[in-house]
Amino acid sequence: MSTALHIPQPVYQSLRAHGEQTYPHECCGALLGNSSPEGWRVTAAIRAGNTRTDSAHNRYNIDPAELVKIQRDAMRQGLDIAGFYHSHPDHPAQWSPTDFAEAHWIGCVYVITAVAKGKADITNAFLLAGTTEEDKRFEHIPITVS
Repeated sequence: MSTALHIPQPVYQSLRAHGEQTYPHECCGALLGNSSPEGWRVTAAIRAGNTRTDSAHNRYNIDPAELVKIQRDAMRQGLDIAGFYHSHPDHPAQWSPTDFAEAHWIGCVYVITAVAKGKADITNAFLLAGTTEEDKRFEHIPITVS
Protein backbone atom coordinates (compact mmCIF):
# COMPACT_ATOMS: atom_id res chain seq x y z
CA MET A 1 0.00 0.00 0.00
CA SER A 2 1.18 3.53 -0.71
CA THR A 3 3.23 4.98 2.09
CA ALA A 4 3.93 8.46 0.70
CA LEU A 5 3.09 10.88 -2.08
CA HIS A 6 6.11 11.81 -4.21
CA ILE A 7 5.61 14.97 -6.23
CA PRO A 8 7.93 17.26 -8.24
CA GLN A 9 8.30 20.82 -6.92
CA PRO A 10 6.71 22.48 -10.02
CA VAL A 11 3.62 20.23 -9.78
CA TYR A 12 3.34 20.87 -6.03
CA GLN A 13 3.63 24.63 -6.57
CA SER A 14 1.06 24.46 -9.38
CA LEU A 15 -1.67 22.82 -7.29
CA ARG A 16 -1.03 25.26 -4.42
CA ALA A 17 -1.15 28.22 -6.85
CA HIS A 18 -4.45 26.90 -8.23
CA GLY A 19 -5.95 27.23 -4.74
CA GLU A 20 -4.76 30.83 -4.49
CA GLN A 21 -6.16 31.69 -7.93
CA THR A 22 -9.65 30.35 -7.21
CA TYR A 23 -9.87 31.79 -3.68
CA PRO A 24 -12.39 32.27 -2.02
CA HIS A 25 -13.76 29.23 -3.90
CA GLU A 26 -12.37 25.71 -3.79
CA CYS A 27 -10.16 24.62 -6.66
CA CYS A 28 -10.00 21.00 -7.76
CA GLY A 29 -8.09 18.75 -10.08
CA ALA A 30 -6.64 15.32 -10.69
CA LEU A 31 -3.16 14.01 -9.97
CA LEU A 32 -1.57 11.76 -12.58
CA GLY A 33 1.25 9.34 -11.96
CA ASN A 34 2.19 5.75 -11.23
CA SER A 35 2.12 3.58 -8.16
CA SER A 36 5.44 2.36 -6.78
CA PRO A 37 6.47 0.36 -3.70
CA GLU A 38 7.22 3.70 -1.97
CA GLY A 39 3.80 5.18 -2.84
CA TRP A 40 2.33 7.26 -5.62
CA ARG A 41 4.78 9.08 -7.90
CA VAL A 42 2.88 12.03 -9.34
CA THR A 43 4.07 13.59 -12.58
CA ALA A 44 1.22 16.03 -13.34
CA ALA A 45 -1.62 17.94 -11.74
CA ILE A 46 -4.51 18.52 -14.15
CA ARG A 47 -6.76 21.44 -13.28
CA ALA A 48 -10.47 20.79 -13.41
CA GLY A 49 -13.43 23.11 -13.23
CA ASN A 50 -15.41 23.18 -9.99
CA THR A 51 -18.98 22.56 -11.10
CA ARG A 52 -20.47 23.25 -7.66
CA THR A 53 -22.52 26.43 -7.92
CA ASP A 54 -24.44 26.06 -4.65
CA SER A 55 -21.48 26.29 -2.25
CA ALA A 56 -18.22 26.53 -4.21
CA HIS A 57 -16.54 28.12 -1.17
CA ASN A 58 -16.62 24.80 0.70
CA ARG A 59 -17.46 22.09 -1.85
CA TYR A 60 -16.09 20.87 -5.16
CA ASN A 61 -17.23 18.59 -7.93
CA ILE A 62 -15.46 17.54 -11.11
CA ASP A 63 -17.78 17.02 -14.09
CA PRO A 64 -17.83 13.27 -14.89
CA ALA A 65 -17.22 13.97 -18.61
CA GLU A 66 -14.14 16.03 -17.73
CA LEU A 67 -12.91 13.24 -15.44
CA VAL A 68 -13.31 10.65 -18.22
CA LYS A 69 -11.28 12.87 -20.56
CA ILE A 70 -8.55 13.29 -17.91
CA GLN A 71 -8.45 9.52 -17.37
CA ARG A 72 -8.26 8.78 -21.11
CA ASP A 73 -5.46 11.32 -21.59
CA ALA A 74 -3.59 9.78 -18.63
CA MET A 75 -3.92 6.27 -20.05
CA ARG A 76 -2.53 7.45 -23.42
CA GLN A 77 0.54 8.71 -21.51
CA GLY A 78 0.92 5.45 -19.56
CA LEU A 79 -0.25 7.14 -16.34
CA ASP A 80 -2.99 6.48 -13.82
CA ILE A 81 -5.16 8.83 -11.82
CA ALA A 82 -3.11 8.86 -8.63
CA GLY A 83 -5.68 10.97 -6.84
CA PHE A 84 -7.29 14.34 -6.58
CA TYR A 85 -6.52 17.71 -5.05
CA HIS A 86 -8.63 20.57 -3.82
CA SER A 87 -8.33 23.62 -1.63
CA HIS A 88 -9.97 24.61 1.64
CA PRO A 89 -10.40 28.40 1.65
CA ASP A 90 -9.93 29.71 5.20
CA HIS A 91 -10.26 26.18 6.57
CA PRO A 92 -7.67 23.59 7.72
CA ALA A 93 -6.00 21.17 5.30
CA GLN A 94 -7.99 18.34 6.85
CA TRP A 95 -10.67 16.24 5.14
CA SER A 96 -14.27 17.08 5.94
CA PRO A 97 -17.19 14.67 6.36
CA THR A 98 -18.30 15.75 2.85
CA ASP A 99 -14.81 15.06 1.44
CA PHE A 100 -14.96 11.57 2.97
CA ALA A 101 -18.51 10.84 1.79
CA GLU A 102 -17.65 11.91 -1.78
CA ALA A 103 -14.31 10.03 -1.92
CA HIS A 104 -14.71 6.79 -3.87
CA TRP A 105 -11.33 6.12 -5.52
CA ILE A 106 -9.93 3.58 -3.07
CA GLY A 107 -6.13 3.41 -3.26
CA CYS A 108 -5.87 6.99 -4.50
CA VAL A 109 -4.52 10.03 -2.71
CA TYR A 110 -6.56 13.10 -1.80
CA VAL A 111 -4.49 16.27 -1.38
CA ILE A 112 -5.91 19.28 0.45
CA THR A 113 -4.31 22.72 0.63
CA ALA A 114 -5.47 25.24 3.22
CA VAL A 115 -5.68 28.69 1.62
CA ALA A 116 -5.64 31.35 4.32
CA LYS A 117 -6.80 34.80 3.20
CA GLY A 118 -5.80 33.99 -0.38
CA LYS A 119 -2.37 32.49 0.41
CA ALA A 120 -1.61 28.75 0.22
CA ASP A 121 -0.67 27.44 3.65
CA ILE A 122 -0.45 23.80 4.77
CA THR A 123 -0.88 21.00 2.22
CA ASN A 124 -1.74 17.50 3.45
CA ALA A 125 -2.22 14.17 1.67
CA PHE A 126 -4.62 11.38 2.61
CA LEU A 127 -4.69 7.89 1.14
CA LEU A 128 -8.20 6.47 0.73
CA ALA A 129 -7.53 3.02 2.18
CA GLY A 130 -9.78 -0.01 2.50
CA THR A 131 -11.44 -2.36 0.03
CA THR A 132 -15.09 -1.22 -0.11
CA GLU A 133 -17.28 1.81 0.57
CA GLU A 134 -18.13 0.23 3.93
CA ASP A 135 -14.56 -0.05 5.22
CA LYS A 136 -12.92 2.89 3.45
CA ARG A 137 -10.88 5.29 5.58
CA PHE A 138 -8.50 8.18 5.10
CA GLU A 139 -4.90 7.68 6.23
CA HIS A 140 -2.62 10.72 6.50
CA ILE A 141 0.53 10.13 4.43
CA PRO A 142 3.66 12.24 4.04
CA ILE A 143 4.32 14.35 0.94
CA THR A 144 7.83 14.20 -0.49
CA VAL A 145 8.54 17.16 -2.77
CA SER A 146 11.55 16.77 -5.10
